[in-house]
Formats: sequence, structure tokens, C-alpha cells
Amino acid sequence: MEKDNSNKKSLSETLDFRQIKLTNSPVFSTTIFAVIMLLIVAGTILSNMSLESTFFWSSPTSEVIQTNIIERKSLAPPKNSTSRDRIAWLRSHLPEFEVFKSTNISQQFHHRVLNSLDDKCEVRFFMTWFSPAELFGKRELLAVESVFKSHPQGCLMIVSGSMDSPQGDTILKPLLDRGYKAFTATPDVSLLLENTPAKAWFQEMKSCKRDPGRIPLSQNLSNLARLAILYKYGGVYVDTDFIVTRSFKGLKNSIGAQTTVEGDSKNWTRLNNAVLIFEKDHPLLYHFIEEFASTFDGNKWGHNGPYLVTRVVKRAQETIGNSFTVLPPVAFYPFNWIDIQRLFQTPRSSNDSALLKADLVKLNRGSYGMHLWNKITSKLKIEKGSVIDIMISDHCVVCRGIQR
Repeated sequence: MEKDNSNKKSLSETLDFRQIKLTNSPVFSTTIFAVIMLLIVAGTILSNMSLESTFFWSSPTSEVIQTNIIERKSLAPPKNSTSRDRIAWLRSHLPEFEVFKSTNISQQFHHRVLNSLDDKCEVRFFMTWFSPAELFGKRELLAVESVFKSHPQGCLMIVSGSMDSPQGDTILKPLLDRGYKAFTATPDVSLLLENTPAKAWFQEMKSCKRDPGRIPLSQNLSNLARLAILYKYGGVYVDTDFIVTRSFKGLKNSIGAQTTVEGDSKNWTRLNNAVLIFEKDHPLLYHFIEEFASTFDGNKWGHNGPYLVTRVVKRAQETIGNSFTVLPPVAFYPFNWIDIQRLFQTPRSSNDSALLKADLVKLNRGSYGMHLWNKITSKLKIEKGSVIDIMISDHCVVCRGIQR
């Protein structure tokens, strides 16, 4: 037994010695290094390929991740909560609302806007983003690209605390590197609402004396902020799910109709606030802000947005007269939220192909852009050869990941 154990020990030591000798061999080290480098390069290539292929045609896994982020970051009271519960919820979550904070950076908002959006801007655009920067995704960036495709000398200010950051700079870097005038600035909403009818409303909400409602408060604050921004500075506001397809240079003091009486494009029934074009201090904007503060209801979707501008304009047509223009649906909303879903699909028959051509003609002839109704379409894949695919391919400037 001792002899057998001795033989086993001798064999083990011999193998260990050979392993050490082999490991120290230059050939072995070179081989291992080459294998490791090959794996790194292959992984990088596969990663880049994955990023390119999922830029707009995201996989189900990425959609689940995006949905989880949205659910985790969404600031909204629990469902079926009472008004008292929602006020208590707001009080406990108040520190999470960046939009209520006033800092040294936010207090510079006015000067940053004036310095960025000067007379050299072909058209001055605004967007608002009151969500985390990581949720500013590929489609939102595409909306930004479309602004510059139609307005190479235009300026865009993204009013956002989260995007006014190194992360935001990274997101916009492809456009900044090409010389486009894209800016971000953290708003001081309290100062922005100074000398407007909504100043007191905002202070009451910030003090948790008002019911924020069941709808995410950030959504309603965006509805208010866009009105105040245009009232104070003038320009064009566009939602981050709006694709610009034509220059806005000739438009002035305009709002778009979403729906009309069938067969009568001038007899509108509902307006929308996804696109607003107004000069500074326009009286209609003042009435919008006044209506927001006096009739705010955070439990009804659209009440403080599309329905608000609809209510006010119906009354204002009798008082303000011809100081503004209501454009037909084809201008900004050529396809409603029901019809637009088919525009994401690849034609599957000759009839589909004919319809696609008719849709593109409609867009090219009378539209300044198209609202994508992100609330409905955010989870839809943009299929290759679809109307949306063709449209975004024609109106991008970086065009990363878009297959023509």
C-alpha cells in the first residue's frame, strides 16, 4: 500500500511539474493571450452588431427591460387611492420630483435659454423631458434628429433636469459632433411661472396642498411647462414622439386640429398640444395657462392637455379673433392613434403596398410631420419597409441602425 501511494505521489508531482513548466512556456502564454484577445474582439463585434440591429427593431427582451425601467421610475400614486391618500403620497415622494427643486443650475435657466437660442437660429424649437435620462431612447433621439434634418440651422432646447447632465450629453453627442445646435437646460419651474396665472397653483402643488391625481404628475407638469416656455420665449414646441418632415419656417401662431367633422377639414372637433407654434406673450397662451390653473384635474387623461386647448380655443375664437391659425389634421396629425398602428407594419399584400404609397403621398404633400402617439405605439416594432421605417429613414441625420 505504501509503495502504491508513493507511486501515486510521484506521478502527481511529475504532472504538477509538467503543468508548471507548460504554463511558463512562451508558446503556451502566447496561445492563451491570442485566445483571450480573439474572444474580446468577437464579443465586441457581436455587441456592436446587436446594437445596430436593435436600434429601432428591439427584441422582446429589450422591451421587457425598457418596460421594467419605466415601471420602476414612474412617479404616480397607487391605483384606486383617495384624494387624501394621493396628497400623502406626494408629500412622501416630493424629494424624487426634480422639477420642484430650485438650484443654482436651475436658476440660470432664463439666461441659458437666451444665450443658446439667439437670432442666428433658423427656427427655435423646444422639447420637455421630465423623466430619467435613461428613458430618452432611440425614438426620442430620432425626433430630435428630424428637427435638424428639416432645419439644419435651427436650434433645439430640451428643457430637462435629467438630460442636462453628462448622460444627456452622451445621448446627444452624435448630433453635437456634427455641429447641430442642440441644448439642454434644467428648468426652474417656479421662476418660469412667475407673472403667470399658474404660479399659485404650482406653489400649492409643491406644498402638497393639492391632489396630484392618478395620472403621473410629470405628464401634467409637461403640459404646463410647454405653455409657459412659449409664453416667455416664443418658438415651436414639439413632443418627443413627433417626427418633423418639413420646415416650420413659414408657420406662425398655429395649433393643429386632431379631428374634424368628416368631409370638412375646417370644422374641427378636437385640437392637440403635441405641436404649438406661438410668438412670445401671445394672449392665447396666457388663456391656456389660466385654464390649466383654474380647472386642473389630475385624474382625467388629456383634461390638462389636448382637451384643455380645445376648450380654450373654442371660447377664444370669439374673443381673440384671427390672432392664431388652426391647421387641419394633415399638418401634424395625418393619422389618428387607431390608424397609425398599421403604419408600423411591412406590407403583406398588393393592397397593403398600394395603401403604403397613398400614405406616403399624403405625408409628403400636406404634412409638416407626424405624431407617433407614443402612448399607443411605444411597444410596436418598426418593421422594415413600413411607412414609419421609410419616413424615419428619410428624415434622420445620424441614421444609426436604420436600414434603408
